[in-house]
Amino acid sequence: MKSEIQVFRDYIRGRRLRRTPEREQILQEIFEIHGHFDVDELHLRLRDKASKVSKASIYRALPLFIDCGLVREVDFSDGHWHYEHIYGHAQHSHLRCLGCGEVLEFVEPGLGLLEAHLAREYGYRIKGHQLQVHGLCATCQEAE
Repeated sequence: MKSEIQVFRDYIRGRRLRRTPEREQILQEIFEIHGHFDVDELHLRLRDKASKVSKASIYRALPLFIDCGLVREVDFSDGHWHYEHIYGHAQHSHLRCLGCGEVLEFVEPGLGLLEAHLAREYGYRIKGHQLQVHGLCATCQEAE
């Protein structure tokens, strides 16, 4: 399997875009994060490493990472987008507690079967899905 940097370099080359050290630095930092993040968190992490990467550069780079299949956007309904790296990981979904905001990831093989069925039934080439289930975790249920 190719590294995320090589996947991105191939993507950039195929679209005749400029390869910049800032984009690669952003991507490397993203793949060091083991969980969901937002632009502010990513920017702080980069700044803590004495990086000069601006928020604007991050905002410009994220759509490229998403388009080449390395990262995806996640909406936790809190007013801004979160992101996660997905390259090399199984397709997963999220359980989100409406009380405390906890987010749990889960893999459900049945969703893959549903995707295959939908592709056959409607002639689609499925690229993935995003499923977020809302509820209350056990702790928030007890507090209710």
